[in-house]
Amino acid sequence: MKIEDVNSRPALRRLSIALCAALPLMTACSDSTDSVVAPVEPPVEPAAVPFQELLDQGIARYLGEYTPMLSEQDGDVVNHSFGAGDGPLCLTGGEYTMATRDTGSEDLVIFLQGGGACWSDLCLATEQAAPGIPPLGVLDPAREGNPVAGWNTVYLPYCDGSLHAGDQDVDTDDDGVADRFHRGLHNLSASLDVAVNTFPTPRRILLTGSSAGGFGTTYALPLVRQLYPDVPIELINDSGLGLGRIDEPAFIEQLLTEWNATAFFPESCETCIGDDGHITDYHKYQLSEDENFRLGMMSYTRDTVIAVTFVQVGGEVFEEALLGELDDLEAAYPERVKSFVATGAEHTFLLGDLEKTAGGISVADWISSMLLGEDWETYRD
Repeated sequence: MKIEDVNSRPALRRLSIALCAALPLMTACSDSTDSVVAPVEPPVEPAAVPFQELLDQGIARYLGEYTPMLSEQDGDVVNHSFGAGDGPLCLTGGEYTMATRDTGSEDLVIFLQGGGACWSDLCLATEQAAPGIPPLGVLDPAREGNPVAGWNTVYLPYCDGSLHAGDQDVDTDDDGVADRFHRGLHNLSASLDVAVNTFPTPRRILLTGSSAGGFGTTYALPLVRQLYPDVPIELINDSGLGLGRIDEPAFIEQLLTEWNATAFFPESCETCIGDDGHITDYHKYQLSEDENFRLGMMSYTRDTVIAVTFVQVGGEVFEEALLGELDDLEAAYPERVKSFVATGAEHTFLLGDLEKTAGGISVADWISSMLLGEDWETYRD
């Protein structure tokens, strides 16, 4: 028997054909006798991480840093309290506490409470964090018509005066000792760590808050997304829409600087704090970064608390700016942004009367339509 040299071209050809016959699903074969070449898969581009620039700027620096000093059951609520020191703290040095309620649901509400704001020119803010979850509006599991009555809940009190975003201790009387503690980012990060440890795999999240907590949802979103990378997020901002003083961008810049919260605004986004004094383009930035969330905006047309007390522009000017900014935002993302605007000078909806209407639909029904994905639209008086 003649032994053929396997390095010869005829032998190599027969070997190639044999391999093709034996492994039709594993390799692509050529009739060429020069080589047997497997297909080259194109490189897989890594998925973009939402808000990577903000993460690079340090907004997540306190995630994973703090654990509660005490977690104590009280009825169906667990109160998680943090000691005094360099971590979570309230405005005048009091202890920070937050709460969770586990109903066994697959869905999760993260609610940020409001309570004013504090900076060098004006300080009107809640200074203490109370334990428990107030049985009001969407936080009341026994309330008839509450669209999230059965959902798991994470409740973040507000007590640092910096819209849940600050990281700055201030010595107001120049005695060398800090006496005003804007620890919002500490409090927010610690609370969200409790959230993900308690509810690691929700099916979906409603991230929401009222007044200062409405503003706070804007800052919380990138951190919630970091902890829950694949979970759909519905965000409802109740009366904290990011309107500033007309044509005075320096106003918002001053607040962010005093609170050391500038890292929440990407350096690459030159229009996120607009020349008109508002942050509508910041909402657009967030929507462009994260396609797995939708944004619902709620306000009264002449909200006195925002328009007069804090922004100090007056009701008529506020209304004109409000409607214009909402129109702009909804035109940019018509399928993912809707608004609920009621006529009046009142302030906030979610912890009040859920039967309050705008454009003929109640607060409860508007929220339900958003969560159900059915006929969710803009309603305005």
